[in-house]
Amino acid sequence: MPGPDPHDDTSRDYERFEKEQLAQDRDATSVDTADVDDPTAQRLVNDLVDADVVTPVPENRVLVHEPSGAAFDSTTQLAVYHRGWTAGRDADGEDE
Repeated sequence: MPGPDPHDDTSRDYERFEKEQLAQDRDATSVDTADVDDPTAQRLVNDLVDADVVTPVPENRVLVHEPSGAAFDSTTQLAVYHRGWTAGRDADGEDE
């Protein structure tokens, strides 16, 4: 009895399909940070300071993201980080 027909093997099709699905899932859950310009970052950081999520440390010239403990010397870096941090927590189903 002959073995399986190599032309009927669809394992490569399945692997390619699975890789495409994983890439789409990553794209759907990724956070777009390209729209974080300086004025947008400043507004977000000011809102986070008002909400006690960020603490400015003037003597060190840094901003501390309280939930994570991370320190930043740039409002843009902090804004991008906070967006990613929030998206990661939302993806895990946790509350901020």
